Amino acid sequence: MTLRVSNTLTGETEPFEPQDPEDVLLYYCGLTVSDDPHLGHARTWVHVDVMHRWLDHLGYGVRHVENITDVNEKITARVGEDDLGDSEGAVASHFIDQLLTSMRSLNLLRAEVYPRVSEHLPEIVDLIERLVEKGYAYESNGSVYFDVTQFDDYGKLSNQRVEEVEAQGEEAERAEKRHPADFALWKADGVSEHAVEEHRHADREYSVAHPTGETWNSPWGEGRPGWHIECSAMSMTHLAETIDIHVGGRDLVFPHHENEIAQSEAATGQEFVRYWLHADLFQMGEDKMSSSLGNFIPVQEAVGEFGVNPLRMFFVSASYNSTQTYSEAAIEEATERWERLENGYRRAAEAADSAAARTKVEDEALREAVEETREAFTAAMNDDFNTREALAALLSLVGSVNSHLDAHEAHDYRGLTRSITTFDELGGDVLGFSFDGETGGEAHLAEELVELVLDVREEERAAGNYERADALRDDLEALGVEVQDTDDGATYRL
Repeated sequence: MTLRVSNTLTGETEPFEPQDPEDVLLYYCGLTVSDDPHLGHARTWVHVDVMHRWLDHLGYGVRHVENITDVNEKITARVGEDDLGDSEGAVASHFIDQLLTSMRSLNLLRAEVYPRVSEHLPEIVDLIERLVEKGYAYESNGSVYFDVTQFDDYGKLSNQRVEEVEAQGEEAERAEKRHPADFALWKADGVSEHAVEEHRHADREYSVAHPTGETWNSPWGEGRPGWHIECSAMSMTHLAETIDIHVGGRDLVFPHHENEIAQSEAATGQEFVRYWLHADLFQMGEDKMSSSLGNFIPVQEAVGEFGVNPLRMFFVSASYNSTQTYSEAAIEEATERWERLENGYRRAAEAADSAAARTKVEDEALREAVEETREAFTAAMNDDFNTREALAALLSLVGSVNSHLDAHEAHDYRGLTRSITTFDELGGDVLGFSFDGETGGEAHLAEELVELVLDVREEERAAGNYERADALRDDLEALGVEVQDTDDGATYRL
C-alpha cells in the first residue's frame, strides 16, 4: 500500500510521491523561543518525529529541517525579566537551551539542521531584494511589504480571496501599505508596544515596558525581518526551492503559511511545497494550550511527572490532524496503555529466553497475529500517518502474546522472537517508545556524541593521520561502541 497524506493545499488525501524517489525534503515550522516548550509543542514534535521515522521505515532518506525563531517581538518583550538576560539574544539563548533539552527528553530523532533566524539575515535580505526587483514587494518608510495583488494565487492554501482577506499587521503598518492584506517582509521599526502587551498575560509582569530588539543593516535601512520571510529563506537555504512536506500547526495556515507560499513562489517561479500537512489543536480545557494564554504545562515538568513513554503514548493515541485535549484522566489512560505494551514486550522477551521456548512448538495463531499486526500497522501508517490505528494494531499483538503464554506450557520460540522484533521495529523504531527504560534522551545524546567523534576520525583519516584515527576508534570501542568501516563510511553499534 502506498503512503497517502492529507494535503491542505488540495483538500484531498493523495498518494505521496516525493520529487526524488529516494529522498524526502521535510520542513517543520519550529518554535519562537520566548517561553518554555510546552505539551502543545511536544505533541507536534512527536508526530513530526513519527512521520520522519515512518519515512525512514519505508526506505526514504529524510532531510529534516526545523527552524528556530530567535528574532521576534515576543522575545524582546521578556528582556530584563527575572534572570533571562538583558538582550534579545540572551533571552533567546536561554529558551533555546530549554528547547533542545526538551527535545532530547522526548526521544526525538534529530533534524538535519535547526537554523536560526539570527544566523540567516543575509539570505533573508537577498530573498526580499529578489521580490522587490521582480515587482512583488515595495519599500515604504524603510519597511518592505509584499504586494498580495501582484501574486495571482494568493489565498490558494486558505481558500480566501484577496478582497476578503482581513488587514494584516498593526495600525501603524496599515497606513504604509498599498493594500490592507499586504504583509511585512522587513520592518524599519523596532519592537512594537502591541507585541509587548499581547505577551503580557495573567500572573506575569515585565520589568521592561518598551524593550528594544536587535536591528540589522539592509538596502532599506536599519530594521528587522518580518515573521513570514524567515521560513522561506531557511527552507530554501537548507533544502531546496521546492520541498516535499511542510508541517505546521493548523492555526498557521493563515496568514503564515499562505504568506510563505506567496513570497516563495513569487521569488522562484516554482512550486514551494508539494504536500502541506497541518497538525490540529492541542487544547487545555476549552482553549488552545498556548504560551500567550499562560495555560500550558512545560515539557520538562511533564516528563518528570509522567515519563517519556506515557507521554508519547498519549500523543500517538490521537492522529496528528485531530484535536486532542489534555486531562489527567487521559494521561492515566495512556500510562496504563504503555504499561500494557511494556508488559507484553517483557513477557515475550522473558518467555523467549526460558527453557520452555527451546522445544519445537508452533503456535499458528501467534504467528498469524504477528503478520496481521504488521499488515494492519502498515496500512494505518500509510493512511496519512494514522498513529491511533497503528497503535491499536500493536496493542492487539500484546493480547495475542498474552493468550499464547497463558495457554501453553511450552512456547513457540520463533513466534515470540518475531513478536519481539515487531515490538522493537514498530513500537520502538517507528512510534519511538523505549522498551529498555526511559533513557531515550540520553541515548540520543550519546549517539550524537559518537557521530561527532566519528566525523573527527574521518577528518583525521582524510588528512593522513591514521594513527590518530585508529586511536579514536580504539577509544570508542573501549567505551562499548563497535565501529565498522564500509565503502559508504563508518557505521557503529552501541
